[in-house]
Amino acid sequence: MRTGLPKNIPLESVLDSVAEGIFTVDLEWNITFFNQAAGDITGIPPENAVGQKCWEVFASSVCDGACPMRPCLKSEQPVLNKSGFLLRADGEKIAIGLSSSPLRDKDGKVVGGVESFRDLTPIQQLMQKVEERYSVEDIRTNNPHMIRTLQILPPIAQSGSTVLLLGESGTGKELFARAIHTQSLRKDKPFVAVNCGALPGELLESELFGYKAGAFTDARKDKPGRVELAQGGTLFLDEIGDMPQPLQVKLLRVLQEKVFEPLGSVKPVPANVRFVAATNRDLETMVKRGEFRQDLFFRLNVVRMDIPPLRERTEDIPLLVSHFIRLQNNLKGKNIRAVSENVHQILFRHDFPGNVRELENIIEYAFILCPGEMIHTEHLPEYLKPQAPEPREPHCVPGMIDASAGMDDHKLHAVLAALDKHKGNKSAAARELGISRDTVRRILQRSEAK
Repeated sequence: MRTGLPKNIPLESVLDSVAEGIFTVDLEWNITFFNQAAGDITGIPPENAVGQKCWEVFASSVCDGACPMRPCLKSEQPVLNKSGFLLRADGEKIAIGLSSSPLRDKDGKVVGGVESFRDLTPIQQLMQKVEERYSVEDIRTNNPHMIRTLQILPPIAQSGSTVLLLGESGTGKELFARAIHTQSLRKDKPFVAVNCGALPGELLESELFGYKAGAFTDARKDKPGRVELAQGGTLFLDEIGDMPQPLQVKLLRVLQEKVFEPLGSVKPVPANVRFVAATNRDLETMVKRGEFRQDLFFRLNVVRMDIPPLRERTEDIPLLVSHFIRLQNNLKGKNIRAVSENVHQILFRHDFPGNVRELENIIEYAFILCPGEMIHTEHLPEYLKPQAPEPREPHCVPGMIDASAGMDDHKLHAVLAALDKHKGNKSAAARELGISRDTVRRILQRSEAK
């Protein structure tokens, strides 16, 4: 089989026709080739770039100690899927994905390097559009199930009914409870939370209902309980499945009769409180086993909201990462802009047993170690770092390597979410995302071909 280009088509013409920026350097870091896309992305004409040192042309974050070309030439192996920022000639800072490969002569000797890079701005703009899709309070999602849950949250909040939140630890049940409160008619009154699994039964009872002076040793004065502190507002009972059964009986009376009695008191006190309960346990199974009162379960289970784990809504990972980066930037006074492609891929592969809380902790940890504008794999907790080198991709044409494989997942998630919202209408989905109908079709075709 014949390989190579027709003799009348120079390689430079082919490289000038591709969308990725491609340039080559010699062993002295002088730019020896700079294709048209490289000129378009950087704003520097190719004829002005050739002959210059690469760091003189690229005002890039990767030039400051994270250049992928340097380890590529040192190891004589490709370095793939790095991310960074460059400063265009007009002063605009743009995100790029890039890969480097050694450049060899006909005898196989390394004579320089070739690097491909692409502008990630359109993908960032797409993700920003996706980020704008749905949020209530601090809850952000692209997941169809979560969006439907958030859409019914305001009427549920205003109903005043008792709500039971079910979901694994770390899924954000307290965020939902606070959102129910702030969307309700009680929003100007207190929101009080108590963790039913954090205290033994005796202490939990006094914490909930308070006590009168003299009720027990050291009770020298009256102390209000959480129910009294929440009067007019909302009381959030977290981990309700851990509440001891004797206390379940007393809570049932509060729900049924709207009164409670502090320890050491015989006078009922009105309880003008809206209850929201949450648990990561299977209450229905606990009822069958006799571990949780059935009548209390029915009283709590007036409105039930199931919150899926993060592993079932991976389309929310980029959204949550961006949200936590913004929060940490505000808290720590940093200017971190994003995570690298390799980090995105690691996060997508992780099953997140700690759910959203675990992801938030990962970003907070990375902020401690990250000195620049981009979070890389070396900034992640040890348990997330790759234990073996990333598999090398074949490189029939050195340098022409797709640095955006992870972004394909983001685009697919965005398109699928938009199609779900518009009941499969590709034109409507394309209009929402600000892309063409053909682009929607191509993204779907690429995913089917994998």
